[in-house]
Amino acid sequence: MENKQENKKEAGCLGYVIGGMSFIPLIGVLFGIIAIVWGFAIKHTKLKIVGACGIAFTVILYSALGYLGFVQEGGVYDDLRGELTKTQLTSAVQAIEFYKVQNGQYPESLEALQKSLPENSMVFLHDAAQVNTEGKLYFYKLIDESSYHIRSYGRDGVLNTPDDILPSPIKNVGLVTDYQVTSGL
Repeated sequence: MENKQENKKEAGCLGYVIGGMSFIPLIGVLFGIIAIVWGFAIKHTKLKIVGACGIAFTVILYSALGYLGFVQEGGVYDDLRGELTKTQLTSAVQAIEFYKVQNGQYPESLEALQKSLPENSMVFLHDAAQVNTEGKLYFYKLIDESSYHIRSYGRDGVLNTPDDILPSPIKNVGLVTDYQVTSGL
């Protein structure tokens, strides 16, 4: 009985402070490991449990954030990703119009536009609505020499579906927003 009380005294306040610090997301894992090792070293079960719970908290927190950000459809992160995509598309329209001013014609493709942009350009041409693919560019079609169409594939990655995102309409430019993409593309 006396031996168990000595072990509890050895953990002391510092042991529980380190155990409590294990609940700090991400860096708390290190403190959780320290608390668990300390708990084994002094044979203190509560300290091991606090450290393990802190590590589990980090795992659960980041798993939930990953799910909400990349898996869940229709959540707040989807709405934010949609707003980001619309902003990036509008920025791309401005870059396309600037390309025409510089070169006298619209770019044949987004790859051509991307090559013409400065190295540290803030114009992003990769579809921000796509969460499962890497580096897919927005859909771009040069309709004729005075008009073009650009849009996001949307979350599902398929054109002409309700989740497609269009840029904000801009007057007196070659952007055609009501263009229907044919299925042959």
